[in-house]
Amino acid sequence: MKGPLFYSKILLFGEYGIIQDSKGLSIPYNFYNGALKSDVNPSEEAIASNGHLKRFVAHLKNLEIEQPDLVQFDLVTLEADVANGMYFDSSIPQGYGVGSSGALVAAIYDKYAQNKITVLENLTREKLLELKTIFSQMESFFHGKSSGLDPLNSYLSIPILINSKDNIEATGIPTQSLDGKGAVFLIDSGIVGETAPMVNIFMENLKDQGFRNMLKTQFVKYTDSCVENFLGGDMKSLFANTKKLSKVVLSHFKPMIPEEFHAIWQKGIDTNDYYLKLCGSGGGGYILGFTEDLERAKTSLKDYKLEVVYQF
Repeated sequence: MKGPLFYSKILLFGEYGIIQDSKGLSIPYNFYNGALKSDVNPSEEAIASNGHLKRFVAHLKNLEIEQPDLVQFDLVTLEADVANGMYFDSSIPQGYGVGSSGALVAAIYDKYAQNKITVLENLTREKLLELKTIFSQMESFFHGKSSGLDPLNSYLSIPILINSKDNIEATGIPTQSLDGKGAVFLIDSGIVGETAPMVNIFMENLKDQGFRNMLKTQFVKYTDSCVENFLGGDMKSLFANTKKLSKVVLSHFKPMIPEEFHAIWQKGIDTNDYYLKLCGSGGGGYILGFTEDLERAKTSLKDYKLEVVYQF
């Protein structure tokens, strides 16, 4: 048995900001994917994944009891499939900010949800919000608190524009130009990031008035501008605002940036060769980079392998 593929995602803009109602822009990243599978001779990874799924099923059963109007699953079939060794076969790295749990949630909803909202119907704002709410409750099993955006992106496989918490829409992004000099890229920090502790640090910081002011007057403001610049194809303004955003993150989100990247982060701001930002909650995993000149960024970051996500 092998189910359909669900892809990873990249939140280009909006990490942490969307908790505070900033704009956000999330795009599918087809380089990684996952699918539900079952094998006659499962590997150790498959057995471990199957164990995770057993615990996840228990969470979904509770969810049905606690919020019966939200979502119902074909639990009989799901439990039988898991008992028969079903697992999630995924190339999406875990703890890297590219939505490994989101793809799993999307796959389970797609196969087992009853009366599911499908990609083929007219996706009104209400339907998108309903899906986001369902996914947020499903994914909370993995992170403690989830926006539901990662599974939404994985399930629909289209770019999602977040205008605010209760205003999201499918969107188009400027067409890639594969010979363009500008690029969005990923750097592998070599460290697995844990989402929950990073979100906890952020929630603690929110208790501080100064931090809240900085979020509103700088972080959310620059994030919103970056989203508007990117969607409008205004690359000159995009880089100006990404630089400001990169500075704010280095100043106020240091715990989320692995220590060995502090100097490299600053170097990008000083040289304008590239600007770095968090990919997901940080703490490790991937770091997202923006550059107006990919070759210059590669030279400047020669000790790192850059994975190009988008060129313009």
